[in-house]
Amino acid sequence: MRSLALLLGVKAACILLVSSLSRTGAVNNSGRWWGIVNVASSSNLLTNSKSVQLVLDPSLALLSRRQRRLIRQNPGILHAIAAGLHTAIKECKWQFRNRRWNCPTTHSPAIFGKIVNRGCRETAFVFAITSAGVTHAVARSCSEGAIESCTCDYRRRGPGGPDWHWGGCSDNVDFGRMFSREFVDSSERGRDLRYLTNLHNNEAGRMTVSSEMRQECKCHGMSGSCTVRTCWMRLPSFRTVGDFLKERFDGASRVVYANKGSNRASHRAEPRHLEPENPAHKPPSSMDLVYFEKSPNFCSYNGKTGTLGTSGRTCNNSSPGLDGCELLCCGRGIKTQTESVTERCHCTFHWCCHVSCLNCTSTRTLHQCL
Repeated sequence: MRSLALLLGVKAACILLVSSLSRTGAVNNSGRWWGIVNVASSSNLLTNSKSVQLVLDPSLALLSRRQRRLIRQNPGILHAIAAGLHTAIKECKWQFRNRRWNCPTTHSPAIFGKIVNRGCRETAFVFAITSAGVTHAVARSCSEGAIESCTCDYRRRGPGGPDWHWGGCSDNVDFGRMFSREFVDSSERGRDLRYLTNLHNNEAGRMTVSSEMRQECKCHGMSGSCTVRTCWMRLPSFRTVGDFLKERFDGASRVVYANKGSNRASHRAEPRHLEPENPAHKPPSSMDLVYFEKSPNFCSYNGKTGTLGTSGRTCNNSSPGLDGCELLCCGRGIKTQTESVTERCHCTFHWCCHVSCLNCTSTRTLHQCL
């Protein structure tokens, strides 16, 4: 009996271990492709006979088979993806520069750390901004002729108004959205709440880029009289995209996994979807960010959640806002130090062609969280 109980205990432990590993693998696959931002260089790209860089070396194992196929089918697009990721990371750090969570990144394949394994607001922003970055960069690369499989968006042609007509080279945001959806969303697996929220936030990022497209025009006529204008559609600056998503982050909706049940007429179950946790709140729109768990405490280091804490962060001692020392340092106090900074100043241009400057030294006071 004792040996039988021991065998049953070992079997149960093995089942739990396999289940745990499978869940971890599913979680960690989300956003795995982000790691290419650290490795996409000339040393690990394959080149075809036309010297067009096609695909990452498969040994890197950062992309799924479907993602590698998409890159092979669209020569030149890998650089756009990497550029979009760089832009997204830079914007994320800018938007959260004064927050306790300041969008920290690493040089490992898990570039955003353990925050992507959670379902909090910060996770939502990371998924949205990276999806938007790929959409934006691919759309711009199409109009620049850097991707063989797409060009400018020439669908808008002919007169657009009494004194202007469509022309020029519109940024191909539709191709950017389509490619981003196929490439980015393919890294998601499962049908659970995490899967639905990640897909929703990915689409929110893409929708933000598309909705912020603006019209640009060029005047034609004698001596700049602007008798007729030629107009096209241009992508927004990525700062505009980041500002919009940051607003959505502040007003993000907490959601739950919902199923309306079966449809008796068709005998088919309604697709599972997201609903507000609070029934009094309106359902999130396609451009809202969504999350399903509370954010961790970003005040102190926690290896389990991957939070670095705010110790050593520079704060503004005169600000009552989020960048102020009281809030940023979580009430732990600060240490103050002064440093001398020497900068070039009073520069003068001399014809031709020389610039002379003086060296100016100033004292700067720094406040850092304990």
